[in-house]
Amino acid sequence: MTDGPRGQSPRFLALYALAWAGGAIAYTPLLTLILPLKVITLAGDDAVSWLSAIAFCGAISASLANIGFGWLSDWTGNRRLWIGAGLMASSAALPLLGQAQTLYQIIAVIVFWQVALNMMLSPLAAWAGDHVPDYQKGRLGGLLSLAPAMGAVAGALVTWPGLAEEGMRLWAIAAMVAACVVPVLVLGKPKHFPHLMAMEEQEEPVVTGNQRRAVIKMWLARLLLQISEAALFAFLLIWLKTISTSITDADVARLFGLVLVIAIPVSLIAGRWADRHERPILPLRASAAIAALGLLVMALAQDSTVAVAGYILFGVSGAVFLSLHSAQTLRVLPRPETRGRDLGIFNLTNTVPSLVMPGIALALIPVFGFQGMFFALAGLAFVSALFLAGVRQDLGQA
Repeated sequence: MTDGPRGQSPRFLALYALAWAGGAIAYTPLLTLILPLKVITLAGDDAVSWLSAIAFCGAISASLANIGFGWLSDWTGNRRLWIGAGLMASSAALPLLGQAQTLYQIIAVIVFWQVALNMMLSPLAAWAGDHVPDYQKGRLGGLLSLAPAMGAVAGALVTWPGLAEEGMRLWAIAAMVAACVVPVLVLGKPKHFPHLMAMEEQEEPVVTGNQRRAVIKMWLARLLLQISEAALFAFLLIWLKTISTSITDADVARLFGLVLVIAIPVSLIAGRWADRHERPILPLRASAAIAALGLLVMALAQDSTVAVAGYILFGVSGAVFLSLHSAQTLRVLPRPETRGRDLGIFNLTNTVPSLVMPGIALALIPVFGFQGMFFALAGLAFVSALFLAGVRQDLGQA
């Protein structure tokens, strides 16, 4: 089916994608660069254990907050209110990190910031499900690929040598997030599609076995690939430094940016193709398999050139997968009246990996090195592709 005159307006789709990018700008520079650098400075040889503890506490708070605020936005029926409140609270929390000097102080700030950030992100995710019909979800997924790219570009900007100190970097992030999110709150006037918000007439809505299986397989497929993403998110800088000590934090920030910029046109093309051919799952399966191949290249890398090439292959395909998956998840959720809560449960695929990843890293890296960890992660990515083949069958699509 083509978009046609009844599709969601391009203005809302663009403003929504910009707001989604604001979420990525909020966490990407902080969690991949600013926080690790601060921890390395404060903790020295204990940096890995500090980062693992911070990631664990942050993931728990983010998980609970995402489900809770998703449910609250369902209950109140007002997504904008919660998005705006979360924007203000998370922006106020960011500069506090610059004052934290101990592990417990950092954990306290990160927990508060994660709760506030998910007050914004959870209703924002559900808002797309309220207003974007299925036949535009591929396009929506392509537009969402702008988010990680803009997050990486923001990271490159705020870590540019001599540009800003830690405190100013945090204020700059808060300002960029507000500039991205405020426009959709003020100017976003989406068309309404009653069928997207239709409540089931039965007191107990019927969810078929195929629907339930599709939801579970989509959840598991994203979880497995996100474990790989979480590992690279936390340890890419450290791994690359083991291969070449000349690699700097600014080099890694630019590599993030390059990978995610390449992913934008790939995601847009794949998303439009999925809409036109009504095959929403096939691009997800392909990108999961290619991500696994990239991890195998990283596992076998002996020099920085091959290592970077493997990461580019993994990073591009992983970014395509995650952006398209975020949109297509809205297709399989069966109950619009609990969309925010259900997306909060789906968001566990983003936060649970941060709980699992430290255990995987601490179990594998000391014994098998990064190579062993990358082989294990490649296996998880291949299994993700297999789960998506099952989703195709449950939906009766390719």
